[in-house]
Amino acid sequence: MPTVQLFITCLIDSFFPKTGEAVVEILQHLGVDVEFAPDQTCCGQPQFNAGLRTDARAIAEHTIRVFEKTNGEIVTPSGSCAHHFRHNYKELFEGDPLWYPRAEALGRRVFEFTEYLVDRLGVTDVGAKWDGALAYHPSCHTLRGINVDRQPRMLLEHVQGAALAALPNEHECCGFGGVLSVEHPELSAEWLKRKISSLEAARSPSLVVTDAGCLMHIAGGLHRLGKSPRVIHIADVLNHR
Repeated sequence: MPTVQLFITCLIDSFFPKTGEAVVEILQHLGVDVEFAPDQTCCGQPQFNAGLRTDARAIAEHTIRVFEKTNGEIVTPSGSCAHHFRHNYKELFEGDPLWYPRAEALGRRVFEFTEYLVDRLGVTDVGAKWDGALAYHPSCHTLRGINVDRQPRMLLEHVQGAALAALPNEHECCGFGGVLSVEHPELSAEWLKRKISSLEAARSPSLVVTDAGCLMHIAGGLHRLGKSPRVIHIADVLNHR
């Protein structure tokens, strides 16, 4: 039985704990032993994106120390956190003979949740069932940052009873973009408006995402407009039986 370390992410830990439980239940259902390092914190991506490199580095050093004490690959239900571990940590420690190799070693252990299921376990059907249409929004960091796209689509294609609806302009950002939504609210609001229009054109009652940031941003926009479609993390779809 393989053992993995779960990096839960700030947003899922704080706002969507049931999604975190779904990740664990799916992995255990597939015969994976899931461990959780209680000393883990934020990965430091918000600080990195805001240009607070000293703060981001301190968080990265802590995270590296925490996971160096563990065994197995690291699975996270967030493409943006996976991207931060793999790429931004190396940028933070570039030229540092002590920390760069440690950051690089950590990055090699990290897998986004759907990526781990498909590429490491070789699983595309987890026995999920869903009644109705599903549209898929490819989160920016998942798609462009770590090149994960076919994996979530393959998993959704094998959900019994689900009909995949085409999302127009699916590759456009939803407007969350981490600190972008704070620093450039007008642009963020416009992109969100376009994403909601695309969802309405898809005529799907549910939109599936791989990142909780996108989930909160799109769901918040739908709620404020009084619109009925819901946004759901892919782990919650895959754990539906």
